[in-house]
Amino acid sequence: FSLHFGRFISEVKPRHLSSVVLQRSKRMLLDSIGVGLIGSTTEVFELALQHCQHMYAPDDISFVYGRKDTRLSPTLAAFVNGVATHSMDFDDTWHPATHPSGAVLPAVFALSDMMPANNKPSGLDFLLAFNVGIEIQGRLMRFSNEAQNIPKRFHPPSVVGTMGSAAACARLLSLNESQCSHALAIAASLSGAPMANAATQSKPLHIANAARLGLEAALLASRGLEASPLVLDEVAGVAGFNAFYEDYIPRPLESPSDGGCMFLLEEQDMAFKRFPAHLGMHWVADAAALVHKLLVGVGSGTVSPAHVQEILLRVPHSKYINRPFPESEHQARHSFQFNACSALLDGEVTVQSFTPSAIRRPDLLEMLSRVRVEHPHDNQANFNCMYGEVQVTLVGGDILKGRCDTFYGHWRNPLTNESLRKKFRNNAGAVLHSDNVEQLIEVVEDLDRLEDCTPLLSQLQ
Repeated sequence: FSLHFGRFISEVKPRHLSSVVLQRSKRMLLDSIGVGLIGSTTEVFELALQHCQHMYAPDDISFVYGRKDTRLSPTLAAFVNGVATHSMDFDDTWHPATHPSGAVLPAVFALSDMMPANNKPSGLDFLLAFNVGIEIQGRLMRFSNEAQNIPKRFHPPSVVGTMGSAAACARLLSLNESQCSHALAIAASLSGAPMANAATQSKPLHIANAARLGLEAALLASRGLEASPLVLDEVAGVAGFNAFYEDYIPRPLESPSDGGCMFLLEEQDMAFKRFPAHLGMHWVADAAALVHKLLVGVGSGTVSPAHVQEILLRVPHSKYINRPFPESEHQARHSFQFNACSALLDGEVTVQSFTPSAIRRPDLLEMLSRVRVEHPHDNQANFNCMYGEVQVTLVGGDILKGRCDTFYGHWRNPLTNESLRKKFRNNAGAVLHSDNVEQLIEVVEDLDRLEDCTPLLSQLQ
């Protein structure tokens, strides 16, 4: 099956990208760039950047998000820009569950910077490589039923993300079929990170390593390094990719030359987050925001914990996002309880909701102490069919309820272009002048018409 995938990666052409795929992938690019730029203001990004600058010799090739005069080697730039992208858990999410863009875009950027000035990829070639990286992730996840659900063992971007990065870079390097197959097999040996590191500063390293190591896999394959041609096969007694997904059953990937080439992004759109937290938080936040409006009426314009006797959350069972009293911003981003209570108090969850002062405010802590959680049997830990319910019992006995089946930003209810650009302006504006922000929006929108991607790279440098 590695050969099937290698043939697809080497033979697919820009003409195979439909107008729908082009438009959706440009939205993904814009969102991921904005998330990376605001992510460059975080502590974990600064730690990663300092590590790379202090431990490795200078190699001024590839740009770094939010640092005008800073360049690193391509692999280190892919790494730190991957950290930036996932540092706030603000990046896109697909179904089956993974964060596809953050594992691929930093690698494609770093590799594009590495290429000679007279041989930069065209905008279409850049978009093709990006889409190949997204497609490979989606195909691999569809070979497993386990991958459909919120993960318990491996963090998906650290598994399929590395494979997607390798595929994207192999496409951008124009590797042949055999080299593309080896790039994927090499990447499989560089994949995997445990879910226990969710809600910590190490979780962004999962996406960072996916971007970096996928790029390394493609570069190694380009030099002739080989790996097992059976890594994507199901071989009894010898674990390949099924080491990550126990129910993995691979299927061939049709070659574009055989006439079968429809990208999964055509049928499965992307989820974009309105605030920086685990995707599951968006259901409880929207349900709680509905209750907030009712609470404002009870409290004559304000919401007071003194009016609340109990808060009941009906959410899927998922241990790593059930955190009654989060103690850090990373834990708060992975806490049903925190996000529900924040929305109950404020009517929404925002970037500012995760500052130290917001996390420790007395009203919020008092609300958290009144939360109880239930896991209804019909509420599956699956981003395609889960829901969030918030039920508030007031001191006087009245009960207020809110429910969200599909939040605004989910692939079934996607952000409008206006909303997506508003998010981008807010994020990118944290580090760039407003003129640069608007120019970036224009360059990304016109990317498929650019002879080379230099205008995009120069805006980010």
